[in-house]
Amino acid sequence: MIQQALLVFASFFAIMNPLANTPIFLSLTAGASQAERKKIAWRAVLVAFIVCVAFFFLGKIILELFGITIPAFQIAGGIIIFSIGFDMLRNKGYSASVQTPTSLASDDPDRKDRLDVAISPLAVPILAGPGTIATIMSLSASATIMQNIIDLVIFTILLAITYFCFIFGEKLARFLGREGLSAMTKLMGLLLATIGVQMFLTGAETVIKSLGF
Repeated sequence: MIQQALLVFASFFAIMNPLANTPIFLSLTAGASQAERKKIAWRAVLVAFIVCVAFFFLGKIILELFGITIPAFQIAGGIIIFSIGFDMLRNKGYSASVQTPTSLASDDPDRKDRLDVAISPLAVPILAGPGTIATIMSLSASATIMQNIIDLVIFTILLAITYFCFIFGEKLARFLGREGLSAMTKLMGLLLATIGVQMFLTGAETVIKSLGF
């Protein structure tokens, strides 16, 4: 149980990568006050929580609706997670391509525009992206009720960590520096790629056994 919980924590931490996403948050909220940044960070993690919890509870229904087996989803999810991790190793993750909106980079007084970035791109796809959704659906589809509860608690803890990384982003960025953030991203990429391979192998093993090999 503890080993599984640690694996789930590592999976979510690697794919959500709050440390590496902090500079993205700072860029998207440039010109905003600290109070506004707190509101943006809170809205981002809240929306990400709602989106992922919806997929968490509807995961089995969605799979059954489209006639998708759990092993098939594990194989597909493993490929997606591996590709994201591989891109992070090459510093080509999707977060790096996010552009700062002009309205946020200037002294635009329109607070609504500032808060809108909390939903997109911060909540979706940076926090609740394809990899996060694939991971959470895979976990919900193949776990017990108790494990599902533990997974949700761990996911909530990761969102809390992300929130604090965002609101203390400037101090964190100065502490780690550009090289530190780059090294952290590559480390998380390696971990994520490994988790993706393991998820793929688990699904493939189930398929092979079902064929009688």
